[in-house]
Amino acid sequence: MRTRAKICGITRVEDVHAVVNSGADAIGFVFYPPSPRSVSAEQASVLLQAIAPYVQVVGLFVNSSAGEIQAILNTVALDILQFHGDESPEQCQSIAQQVGRRWYKAIQVKPGLDVVAEIQKYQQAGASAVLLDAWHPELKGGTGQSFDWSSFPQLDIPLILAGGLNPDNIEDAIHTTAAFAVDVSGGVESAKGIKDQQLIERFMQGVHRGSANC
Repeated sequence: MRTRAKICGITRVEDVHAVVNSGADAIGFVFYPPSPRSVSAEQASVLLQAIAPYVQVVGLFVNSSAGEIQAILNTVALDILQFHGDESPEQCQSIAQQVGRRWYKAIQVKPGLDVVAEIQKYQQAGASAVLLDAWHPELKGGTGQSFDWSSFPQLDIPLILAGGLNPDNIEDAIHTTAAFAVDVSGGVESAKGIKDQQLIERFMQGVHRGSANC
């Protein structure tokens, strides 16, 4: 099965073009003001116009209310929601029902966490997938750190690998985890929020090689 790929934290039109041209499956917009990769609804609506058909648009939210997310959706036609905060399975389910979108949850792989049990809670609440990211005591993603890939579970729900991925390790990451999809942000940047076209191309080449040999 081909490994899917999302490039997250897009802030510029030229980066949208680089992502689309690289063959990535999804583009991620960060709607979390403390992040250096955050965009407003107005900025995202402009970027959206440059996204070609068949490329999914994902909105990343951290502890946002249904009203706050709906306000974004009124301007930005997101395909799916990524909950990246402390949202419970019940909160994710409720918000998604209120705004009428599919969703998935990011889980930070914290030491001592029963990852499988945590995944199953969100799966039972209706998640389309679960993203596993490196744990950080303060940051909500974008840490540039990875976790022990050998602990990556194999379950009957699509699992997305994130955290510390870059063009040099993506092929090994796919071999080790057999993840349904991979998600990168900082690993293809020249500066926070500024993507590097060559790094994106190299990353996607590694994704294709990893998928072919998995």
